[in-house]
Amino acid sequence: MSIHTSFSLVRAGMTLVVSSLAVLSVTAASNPLTPAFNQPIAFAKATKADVQQATATVIAGTKTSLNAIYSVPTGKRTFTNTMVALDNLSDDIDRVAGPISILFNASPDSTIRNQAQKSLAQISKYGNELALDEKLYRAIKDYSKSKEALALTGARKKFVTETIEEYERNGFALTPEKRKELQKLNDKIGDLSIAFGANIAKDQSFLMVSEADMKGLPDDFKKSRTKAGDAYRITVDGPTYSTFMKYAESEAMRKQLYTLYNNRAADTNLEVLKQLLIERQKKAQLLGYKTYAAYQTSSRMAKTPETVWAFETKLVDRVKQKSQQDLEELLVVKRAYLKDPSVKTIAPWESSFYSNLLMKDKYQLDAEKVKEYFEVNHVVDGLFQTTQQLFGLKFNEVKEPSVWHKDARMFEVQRDGKLIGRFYLDLFPRENKYSHAACFGVESGKQTAKGYQLPTAVLLCNFNAPTPGKPALMSHSQVVTFFHEFGHVMHNLVTTAELSSQSGTSVKRDFVEAPSQILENWAWNYDALKTFAKHYQTNEVLPKPLYDKMWAARNVGSGIGASQQILYGTLDMTLHDKFDPNGTETTTDVLKKLQNQITPFAYLDGTNMQASFGHLTGYGAGYYGYMWSKVYAEDMFSVFEKNGVMDQKTGLRYRDLILAKGGTDDEYQLVKNFLGREPNQEAFFKSLGL
Repeated sequence: MSIHTSFSLVRAGMTLVVSSLAVLSVTAASNPLTPAFNQPIAFAKATKADVQQATATVIAGTKTSLNAIYSVPTGKRTFTNTMVALDNLSDDIDRVAGPISILFNASPDSTIRNQAQKSLAQISKYGNELALDEKLYRAIKDYSKSKEALALTGARKKFVTETIEEYERNGFALTPEKRKELQKLNDKIGDLSIAFGANIAKDQSFLMVSEADMKGLPDDFKKSRTKAGDAYRITVDGPTYSTFMKYAESEAMRKQLYTLYNNRAADTNLEVLKQLLIERQKKAQLLGYKTYAAYQTSSRMAKTPETVWAFETKLVDRVKQKSQQDLEELLVVKRAYLKDPSVKTIAPWESSFYSNLLMKDKYQLDAEKVKEYFEVNHVVDGLFQTTQQLFGLKFNEVKEPSVWHKDARMFEVQRDGKLIGRFYLDLFPRENKYSHAACFGVESGKQTAKGYQLPTAVLLCNFNAPTPGKPALMSHSQVVTFFHEFGHVMHNLVTTAELSSQSGTSVKRDFVEAPSQILENWAWNYDALKTFAKHYQTNEVLPKPLYDKMWAARNVGSGIGASQQILYGTLDMTLHDKFDPNGTETTTDVLKKLQNQITPFAYLDGTNMQASFGHLTGYGAGYYGYMWSKVYAEDMFSVFEKNGVMDQKTGLRYRDLILAKGGTDDEYQLVKNFLGREPNQEAFFKSLGL
């Protein structure tokens, strides 16, 4: 559910968070990171020096472009010499930050990673400077009053209006002294955000577990572990953690791992988070907003924190009953397993284990059996077939591409026989790699004098790697995640926007997940699944009775899952809207109170989940957007359900009316145009089994 979007002066304003940068080039073509127009990036050749040089060159180059914008005489400003020039300038930065962001998140070379981190911090600070550039603001304001500007319509008008709004939201109502203060705050916020992410990535916590305590775990999992004598090393990366929590019979070990996992980076990040909240609060108040949440939501679909609170409250009420039912189902399993009818509670480190038993016993669903039908290459093929069919595209793998690691693969995308973009897949975990699944926009689509600039996106994931004698098999939930993240790739790649600031995922932050959430539905649809869900040994298609069990079990735990998402959204909103980081209450106090209130699982003393809640940087006061956008995603999917999920006519309408538009029109309007009616929440609640 992560997307790392491009730095655009309009969208990101000064709130640039470096982990969420995307990018291109104005540097010499000899640098592998800044290739000639529409040529692929030569990641494999990039050195520490190239990262340094690309950064220095782009900053110097944009300074020249800035001077050109400043020096247009009064009365001579046009959309081209002012607005397009601004879009070009932020795109130039993006095209350099993008590849560097990939190296920071995925390069196996620590010297390159460290330099990439420094460069991203440098670019972030430069972005903060630009966002507070008085002369640039005056130039745009000056243009906005011209006869040409006043006659603009559509996407161009939206670009001018939003650019000015963003500047004014970001400090142009302030005196020059106050703006300097704001810039310092933004720099601090940028540094703290980078440190927060880096601390999570650096956390190499692990447990050493005896043979006896590995009871219940699949053989291929045990084989893939590093050993010290007879003990197995259990790390806190996503796939390892989730597998252990699901299958390990040892409750004591699950509790230990749960504690370890929910204390990742706590030694450093509790303090970093506190500082980050302090600086964000100062920033919001300096800008005339009561809280950071008020500042953030003012440019989103939601508009105010009150709207978000009303949304979250309604969700809590609707979901409470379902999560209570889910808990009762788990208690039945636990009582039977422990042969103890008096059991009344489920601890958070037990839920995955008992959910798995519930699936096996009540729903006769064995996740390990299901996995046998999802060999990674079959899933890739199925995902490709589905999206190519729906959106009228063709993907071609590039042989021997220039990539940052041998696992990474590269594909070219064609529409009507014409190359329209590229994407990369890097699917398996390794040390020092970004530890979740996310789409990184690396280059934006954009109209240029040389033709349309090809968008490029990278998908970094952490699915189970192949083991000796056994291919990489994915759990069905990983298949769903893969489809989700690929939705972001499609959003980036089929764009037709004129400006990079409005291209692909450059939409309001609380809508950005909708195009990825809608695609999850195909990972649940039998017509789509039977084209690729085939047994890795026998090639037998996923049997309909097994699929029916998966479907019957789809909403098992949906209340618990939704309450977890509501917890994340509410924790994020509380920290940014109803919390005093300088007061006596700590972020852990807030977490404890909310977890006990919202989820059916009691908070475990001594855990600090918020220290590794990476979305607190990129999505600060925005995590509610995940559920908010899901309402729109499910509503749009209802059109496919009506017309047939593989109906290409509907797919092409969706491609052209939603994906291709990017941020060129109001998001609510886009959805309404596609639906042919006002959006509503019915399909969303139905999807949760409510």
